[in-house]
Amino acid sequence: MARHLITSAIPYINGIKHLGNLVGSQLPADLFARFQRSRGNEVLFLCATDEHGTPAELAAAKAGKPVADYCAEMHSIQSEIAKGFGLSFDHFGRSSSPQNHALTQHLAGKLYEAGLIEEVTEKQVYSNADKRFLPDRYIEGTCPNCGYDKARGDQCENCTKQLDPTDLIDPRSAISGSTDLEVRETKHLFLRQSQMRERLSAWIDTKTDWPVLTTSIARKWLNDGDGLQDRGITRDLDWGIPVKRGTDDWPGMEGKVFYVWFDAPIEYIACAGEWAEANGLDDAAWERWWRTGRGADDVRYTQFMGKDNVPFHTLGFPATIMGSGEDWKLVDYIKSFNYLNYDGGQFSTSQGRGVFMDQALEILPADYWRWWLLSHAPESSDSEFTWENFQASVNKDLADVLGNFVSRVTKFCRSKFGEEVPAGGAYGPDETALIERLNTRVREYEALMEAMEVRKSAAALRAIWVEGNEYLQNAAPWSTFKDSPEQAAMQIRLALNLIRLYAVLSAPFIPEASARMLAAMHTKDDSWPDDIGAALETFAPGHDFAVPEVLFSKITDEAREDWQARFSGQRT
Repeated sequence: MARHLITSAIPYINGIKHLGNLVGSQLPADLFARFQRSRGNEVLFLCATDEHGTPAELAAAKAGKPVADYCAEMHSIQSEIAKGFGLSFDHFGRSSSPQNHALTQHLAGKLYEAGLIEEVTEKQVYSNADKRFLPDRYIEGTCPNCGYDKARGDQCENCTKQLDPTDLIDPRSAISGSTDLEVRETKHLFLRQSQMRERLSAWIDTKTDWPVLTTSIARKWLNDGDGLQDRGITRDLDWGIPVKRGTDDWPGMEGKVFYVWFDAPIEYIACAGEWAEANGLDDAAWERWWRTGRGADDVRYTQFMGKDNVPFHTLGFPATIMGSGEDWKLVDYIKSFNYLNYDGGQFSTSQGRGVFMDQALEILPADYWRWWLLSHAPESSDSEFTWENFQASVNKDLADVLGNFVSRVTKFCRSKFGEEVPAGGAYGPDETALIERLNTRVREYEALMEAMEVRKSAAALRAIWVEGNEYLQNAAPWSTFKDSPEQAAMQIRLALNLIRLYAVLSAPFIPEASARMLAAMHTKDDSWPDDIGAALETFAPGHDFAVPEVLFSKITDEAREDWQARFSGQRT
């Protein structure tokens, strides 16, 4: 049994996330976690809300609530929405947890002892109107690299270039909109990433199996211009993890907090501690996943994220845990995604553009969205959500191919043989050939899922569904029944077993529909089909079943047009 540690990029607390956020990290991570569990492997799947930094403060101020109260409320909301989408986290934590406070301060102390933290007097933007220093995300302006006019002071979300607030053209306060800004001196701590450059580069060179998207972004940051730069890890904010060296105060850093991008990845580890505490387990339970000297040496650790998060996970976080000198588990594989765009534009939380996760669940069940998003995941390039494509995919793949198969088979059996698996007949060459084809296709599907080829996995699963439809169409048991009821019984017995097979194979993609299929077949047997022939004999003659309600309803043109109009503007 293999052991898989799986983390999804942790979503900001500042509001409900859109479908682009979902497909860029949490959903494919869930797909992989569900698949590994179905194969009998041990999985720890972790995610959390990212609660510190500017987004939290700004969103809380806009909502008119204390930031701690706002974060607690939004964590609860995001957790419920995640459950609504069937995201099977073992724990959904919070970066504001006591565990993350303690671990972040501990690692900062270790980095200081290793000579990897430097105190720097730097110039920072001060807003006279707001009477405060403005950390990176409190400043907006035009990106000097691509000209995007809503770039933030830490990074341009349009071109992903790392920025400093002073790089922006025509900067303004994100709090008040004031342009009455000036540059003042302030002291901050910097992580000396430049000292780790060669070590990080050598480590990344060993990751020959990583997606090109991941390694190309990492190497760009390592090698472009003057190479990897030291990075400020503290901020002048009220909300965050207080700057300490372990448990000791840090002279000169009073009133400052750690930068959100320093503490947020550390929450992956802290979240495991939260999981252990929530389940009444001791420290050894989570350390066996994260400390190589305490049992994590056989763990395979996979991270899922959008491409804008890659630099922090390939360089910043590894520099932190490598530099600590402790035996922390480093990531084995990073699955990164491009952007999902929305109907000719971009999804954007800050701009309120696109379909958001709560709205999606109000319209249709989660499986409709899971299927479309995963089968169109932006892996090799950006992809685009359009309502026409969504309608076509749901209607063809889910309703016509899978749902129609389940409906035809169960209803025909009920009408001719009753609601139980019929006896009689023996496999012929058509059935033997089908089993051989299915065996090949299922092994291909497994290989693609192991490789985290999300879109190709969806296509492979659909091809498995199509095999059943084509068999049913060619066998035509409704015609066979007239002359040979026994042969028709065999054909339908095979098809009923195919429903269970499809439920098991489809569960990582569409878990709710899978559960309904198994329930209709009156079985809890969700064992993975290592032997296809044996799997198709799971239900013996006499096994009873029920005709399920329609698995997937088709999306009408009227509904599509209504949704297009409803979501054409911005979310208020």
